[in-house]
Amino acid sequence: MKFLFDFFPLISFYAVYQIYKAYFDSEDAIFAATGAIIVATIIQLAYNWIRHNKIEKMHVITVVLVTIFGGATILLHDPIYIKWKVSVVNWLFGLAFLSSHFIGEKTIVERMMSSAITVPKNIWGRLNSSWALFFIGMGFLNVYVFRNFDEETWVGFKVYGLLGLTFLFVVIQGVFLSRHITNEETPDEE
Repeated sequence: MKFLFDFFPLISFYAVYQIYKAYFDSEDAIFAATGAIIVATIIQLAYNWIRHNKIEKMHVITVVLVTIFGGATILLHDPIYIKWKVSVVNWLFGLAFLSSHFIGEKTIVERMMSSAITVPKNIWGRLNSSWALFFIGMGFLNVYVFRNFDEETWVGFKVYGLLGLTFLFVVIQGVFLSRHITNEETPDEE
């Protein structure tokens, strides 16, 4: 259920865009969808605080960036800002993954996954670097799409393309990891 709730803002954005485009002024669909994603991310943050009494850093970053870029989109009546938000978020994540090689003892990937699996230290570094490059690449791919295609194509890419590419990348990372997972024997297994 949490997994689906993580997509609540994206689903809200896409649904409002499609409904507005079909039944109202299609020129303003992006602005209605932008308003919807701002509200949805705030609801998501509030729900997590009320339900779990905690807020994930990723949700805070998302709310701040969606509010800033989405607010600029609506106030200035220019969709370029919400389009840039996707790239900026990806680049910030890529930068965070890259800088974790130099800050602290563990990379971000190792911090997130080391309690679940064991792999050699150099594999954590390679995995973390690949995530950094993936996020940076996704940011540039988003720029390419919004500069070279129409708005409706970009919305479809934002929802299906980025999500599909991320899923494919996770599968590839899983295959890569499966070749390097080591089994540590516990005293009970002897």
